[in-house]
Amino acid sequence: MLIENKSNLKGCDNMDLRKLLEEVKNENIDIDFALEKLKDLPYEDLGYANIDHHRELRNGYPEVIYCEGKSDEHILGIIDKMNQKSSNILGTRCRKETFLKIKEIYNHAEYEEASKILKIQNHDIENIGKGKIVIATGGTSDIPVADEAYHTAKFLGNDVDRIYDVGVAGIHRLLNKRHKIDSARVIVAVAGMEGALASVIGGLVDVPVIAVPTSVGYGANFGGLAALLAMLNSCASGISVVNIDNGFGAGYLASMINKL
Repeated sequence: MLIENKSNLKGCDNMDLRKLLEEVKNENIDIDFALEKLKDLPYEDLGYANIDHHRELRNGYPEVIYCEGKSDEHILGIIDKMNQKSSNILGTRCRKETFLKIKEIYNHAEYEEASKILKIQNHDIENIGKGKIVIATGGTSDIPVADEAYHTAKFLGNDVDRIYDVGVAGIHRLLNKRHKIDSARVIVAVAGMEGALASVIGGLVDVPVIAVPTSVGYGANFGGLAALLAMLNSCASGISVVNIDNGFGAGYLASMINKL
């Protein structure tokens, strides 16, 4: 008959599925307690959010918090539940005012102001990438989106390099960084205006290029639509395109490719 070991109950919130099953096998916890823990493993209903605790088991990465549009109370509630599982926590589009409230509770929380990225690292990040991800921007104004990609890919366990302000208005700047481009296993090209950077890089390399159109530009840029359409219509092969200003999506996809 399985017995319940009280000494293991406090730390059980931090168990992943494998550890939980091992504890049952070793008769350190009883079946009824294990069943209660398994109820929370798939997802946890907070009323305003269903936290997907199985995301890392299925996809390789924990759930990421999209902070924009959420109240501070909801964000703090989600963080509290994820922190109980000792997950590394990544939040995008986080307001600085929200971060300051988070910092009062989690003093190891970090904030990247340009990209509005929130990071709470509860355990070491293992470098799981097979090569280097390089992130390039057309201009300095594209850096907030590029930094979102950079910090996302770094937080997901990759070696990431940045090449900023190397757009087609001065193509020699990009060519001068050719050695960095050639060292990449995946490249993220971030550009507004006419979005030509992705096509130029795509014609120089034999690795996947993830194009990120930004909303940087004057009137006929249409908030990034011109760059988006240009990237979608690129004649360079091996280019995929994410949504306007979606640095997170580009960094996440680059990380997935770098694991293959």
